[in-house]
Amino acid sequence: MSDPKQALKERRRLQKSIKKKDKPKFLRYDWDKYYRLERQETWRKPRGRDNPMRLQLSGYPPKVDPGFGTPKEIRGLHPSGLKPIIVRNMKELESLKGKQDVIVYIASTVGLKKRMEMVSKAKELGIRLANG
Repeated sequence: MSDPKQALKERRRLQKSIKKKDKPKFLRYDWDKYYRLERQETWRKPRGRDNPMRLQLSGYPPKVDPGFGTPKEIRGLHPSGLKPIIVRNMKELESLKGKQDVIVYIASTVGLKKRMEMVSKAKELGIRLANG
């Protein structure tokens, strides 16, 4: 797969094959039982001795495991299937001139004046911007 367009098609195919419904929403144990945990729906590893979720008993939500991860080929990619690159100045932007399999994010530390210049330069060079 040395052809970049063919590689991009393959990545997009892989991304489409992974559906959100296939991966469960990992919630903290007993997040719905106590009000103080209500807004803490983020994952926390169950550590109690008799915790049924830790013991992976049936009827309890699944634990986070490596098997639920995305394939290596598409891990960390933009939803479009392109490789995201953060650009902080014009020199870095110009170095991406010939690349077609990347999508550019302008760093949050770049001010408005330089950002506007970078957006116009990216359009001129034909570079795709994600936040421009």
